[in-house]
Amino acid sequence: MPKSKGFRYKSRDLLTRPMKGRQGPNPEIYLQDFQPGEKVVIKLNPTVHKGAPHKRYHGKVGEILGKRGRAYLVRIRLGESFRTLIVLPDHLIRWSA
Repeated sequence: MPKSKGFRYKSRDLLTRPMKGRQGPNPEIYLQDFQPGEKVVIKLNPTVHKGAPHKRYHGKVGEILGKRGRAYLVRIRLGESFRTLIVLPDHLIRWSA
Protein backbone atom coordinates (compact mmCIF):
# COMPACT_ATOMS: atom_id res chain seq x y z
CA MET A 1 0.00 0.00 0.00
CA PRO A 2 1.47 3.40 -0.94
CA LYS A 3 2.18 5.95 1.74
CA SER A 4 -0.46 8.64 2.21
CA LYS A 5 0.49 12.23 1.38
CA GLY A 6 -2.43 13.97 3.07
CA PHE A 7 -3.17 17.59 3.93
CA ARG A 8 -1.04 17.59 7.11
CA TYR A 9 1.80 15.46 5.72
CA LYS A 10 5.30 16.26 7.15
CA SER A 11 3.95 18.91 9.53
CA ARG A 12 4.84 17.54 12.98
CA ASP A 13 7.07 20.47 14.01
CA LEU A 14 5.06 23.11 12.15
CA LEU A 15 1.75 22.10 13.72
CA THR A 16 2.91 21.49 17.30
CA ARG A 17 2.26 23.92 20.12
CA PRO A 18 4.26 24.19 23.35
CA MET A 19 3.08 22.06 26.29
CA LYS A 20 1.45 24.98 28.14
CA GLY A 21 -0.31 26.30 25.05
CA ARG A 22 -2.28 23.18 24.17
CA GLN A 23 -5.68 24.47 25.16
CA GLY A 24 -8.17 25.53 22.53
CA PRO A 25 -8.19 28.95 20.88
CA ASN A 26 -8.56 32.13 22.93
CA PRO A 27 -12.01 33.78 22.85
CA GLU A 28 -10.39 37.07 21.79
CA ILE A 29 -9.69 35.52 18.38
CA TYR A 30 -13.40 35.54 17.55
CA LEU A 31 -13.80 39.17 18.64
CA GLN A 32 -11.15 40.58 16.31
CA ASP A 33 -12.40 42.17 13.13
CA PHE A 34 -10.37 42.76 9.97
CA GLN A 35 -11.16 45.45 7.41
CA PRO A 36 -10.58 45.12 3.63
CA GLY A 37 -7.09 46.27 2.71
CA GLU A 38 -5.61 45.32 6.08
CA LYS A 39 -2.42 43.20 6.14
CA VAL A 40 -2.47 39.89 8.03
CA VAL A 41 -0.12 36.99 8.67
CA ILE A 42 -1.35 33.44 8.25
CA LYS A 43 -0.32 31.54 11.35
CA LEU A 44 -1.85 28.08 11.54
CA ASN A 45 -3.44 27.14 14.84
CA PRO A 46 -3.12 23.35 15.08
CA THR A 47 -5.92 23.02 17.65
CA VAL A 48 -8.44 24.18 15.02
CA HIS A 49 -8.54 22.01 11.88
CA LYS A 50 -11.50 23.70 10.22
CA GLY A 51 -10.84 26.69 7.99
CA ALA A 52 -7.07 26.20 7.95
CA PRO A 53 -5.19 26.83 4.70
CA HIS A 54 -2.48 24.49 3.47
CA LYS A 55 0.77 24.47 5.43
CA ARG A 56 2.63 26.10 2.51
CA TYR A 57 0.89 29.39 3.38
CA HIS A 58 2.05 29.39 7.04
CA GLY A 59 3.92 32.63 7.77
CA LYS A 60 2.85 34.39 4.58
CA VAL A 61 1.63 37.98 4.65
CA GLY A 62 -1.58 38.69 2.79
CA GLU A 63 -4.24 41.33 2.30
CA ILE A 64 -7.86 41.06 3.39
CA LEU A 65 -10.21 41.32 0.40
CA GLY A 66 -13.52 40.79 2.15
CA LYS A 67 -15.56 38.55 4.38
CA ARG A 68 -17.44 35.36 3.58
CA GLY A 69 -19.58 34.19 6.47
CA ARG A 70 -17.28 34.31 9.47
CA ALA A 71 -14.21 33.59 7.31
CA TYR A 72 -12.06 36.11 5.44
CA LEU A 73 -10.87 36.24 1.86
CA VAL A 74 -7.09 36.72 1.91
CA ARG A 75 -4.97 37.50 -1.14
CA ILE A 76 -1.49 35.91 -1.00
CA ARG A 77 1.41 36.28 -3.39
CA LEU A 78 2.97 32.93 -4.20
CA GLY A 79 5.85 33.26 -6.63
CA GLU A 80 4.66 35.19 -9.67
CA SER A 81 0.95 34.58 -9.10
CA PHE A 82 -1.65 35.62 -6.54
CA ARG A 83 -3.92 33.22 -4.67
CA THR A 84 -7.17 33.95 -2.88
CA LEU A 85 -7.69 31.88 0.26
CA ILE A 86 -10.71 31.53 2.51
CA VAL A 87 -9.36 31.48 6.08
CA LEU A 88 -11.07 31.48 9.47
CA PRO A 89 -9.90 34.14 11.96
CA ASP A 90 -8.33 31.41 14.16
CA HIS A 91 -5.42 31.31 11.70
CA LEU A 92 -4.94 35.07 11.16
CA ILE A 93 -2.99 37.69 13.13
CA ARG A 94 -2.46 41.35 12.35
CA TRP A 95 0.74 42.23 10.56
CA SER A 96 2.79 44.93 12.24
CA ALA A 97 5.56 46.49 10.19
